[in-house]
Amino acid sequence: MSETAEKMHRTLTGRVVSDKMQKTVTVLIERRVKHPVIGKMMLRSKKYHAHVDNDEAKKGDLVQIEECAPISKTKAWRVTQVIEKSRLA
Repeated sequence: MSETAEKMHRTLTGRVVSDKMQKTVTVLIERRVKHPVIGKMMLRSKKYHAHVDNDEAKKGDLVQIEECAPISKTKAWRVTQVIEKSRLA
């Protein structure tokens, strides 16, 4: 691997469910998985804390987050782009 090649990071897309912290948003990621025995499609969800620099992401926004080096104890993701703004505001 060359020194100039940028390392690929995991990216996820989800909704901002909380923006009450400073420079941090909580993003809910939902994924559909097939149950191994029954075969039924099930919804699995997980919340991630993501770093946001200038408060561009608000509650209800659809955002893309990218894995990064740990910023704090619970925060190892950063918001790369706001895909869709919330219609609540």
